Amino acid sequence: MRRRLINSTLAVVLVVVALFCVPLALVEKSSIESNAQDQVTSEALHLLGVVENRLVAGERIESEALSGLTSQNAQRYAVVTVPGQPTITLGDRPAGDDPVSATETGAHGEQVTVQESREPLNREVRNMLLLLTLVALLSILAAALLAVWQARRLARPLTELAETAERLGSGDPRPRQRRYGVVELDRIAEVLDASADRIGRMLTAERRLAADASHQLRTPLTALSMRLEEIAETDDLVTVKEEAAIALVQVERLTDVVQRLLTNSRDQRNTSAATAFELDDVIKQQAEEWRSVLTRAGRTLHLEGPPGLRALGTSGAVAQVLAALIENSLMHGDGAVTIRTRVRDTSVVLEVQDEGAGVSSELGARVFERAVSGHNSTGIGLAVARDLAEADGGRLELLSQKPPVFALFLSRQG
Repeated sequence: MRRRLINSTLAVVLVVVALFCVPLALVEKSSIESNAQDQVTSEALHLLGVVENRLVAGERIESEALSGLTSQNAQRYAVVTVPGQPTITLGDRPAGDDPVSATETGAHGEQVTVQESREPLNREVRNMLLLLTLVALLSILAAALLAVWQARRLARPLTELAETAERLGSGDPRPRQRRYGVVELDRIAEVLDASADRIGRMLTAERRLAADASHQLRTPLTALSMRLEEIAETDDLVTVKEEAAIALVQVERLTDVVQRLLTNSRDQRNTSAATAFELDDVIKQQAEEWRSVLTRAGRTLHLEGPPGLRALGTSGAVAQVLAALIENSLMHGDGAVTIRTRVRDTSVVLEVQDEGAGVSSELGARVFERAVSGHNSTGIGLAVARDLAEADGGRLELLSQKPPVFALFLSRQG
């Protein structure tokens, strides 16, 4: 590209120089020749006037009287012819076969011819041509330097844009935020930066989805594995059927977890699919899954609150949020875990509390931020729970740090 820009610029300059210098040289050459001819003609007329004046005055026409009338600097040669008198020559005959010559004839038959060597004229023409050639060469040199500079100025941004596109293709979505002062190139840079930003968000969403899926599926998969182990260890057909039925329910929950994570990762915050559901059913299902886990950890699970509460939302999302809160109490809390329901204005509040040390003052509300944890955990669980709650039209808050009380607010139905 650089070579093309340089060649095209030089071609344009050469054409302009040729179109300018050639006619100018011809015009200047004609002007120099015309000026030399005018000078010789003027001198011939002057010399003829002197001869006529002498003839009218009756004076003799002699070479001594006319010798000072020709230009000595120009080294001109003059021939004066007067009828009845000898021919008078002034100066030296110029060298060359084609001198600049002018002949004038007076009223009494006298004739004056003035000649000048063409060498001074040719020298002036050569100097003019040399000057024009020098100007043309300087113009071409300046154009070449400008073309090289312009080619580098345009090629460098294109090279950088190509490198940016290559980085995007290799998985590096960092925008460069470089602008070059050229509208077209700046537009391309803006598009690439916008693409880099979109790709970065997509990669972040992919990584976030993978982390969320890993975290959210860990506990259900563990519970499902325990159910399958119990099925494998028992010979009681009734127990096998019961455990298989529970395992099928857990599989359905896993499917719902995956679907919820996918929906949430696409940021489709739409509560139009919310329906009324029995909050007791969700609490009962989660209590059955977690009670055995808490029992093995030497802890108990208590349920409090009025029965028969109905909320607006999706039971699967609420179940995932509740599971995240119970798991958080299991990992970071201590003592009994209490699941409490209550009514507040037009909302149903689902609280999870334990008897542990609570959330430190340094964490506070930051406990819902990703990668924020006080006990070297992933810091994902509560962040995912808040995202799921908000996507389902509710909100998740930390009501108390000591004792730790997390509350899920849902719209009340009925």
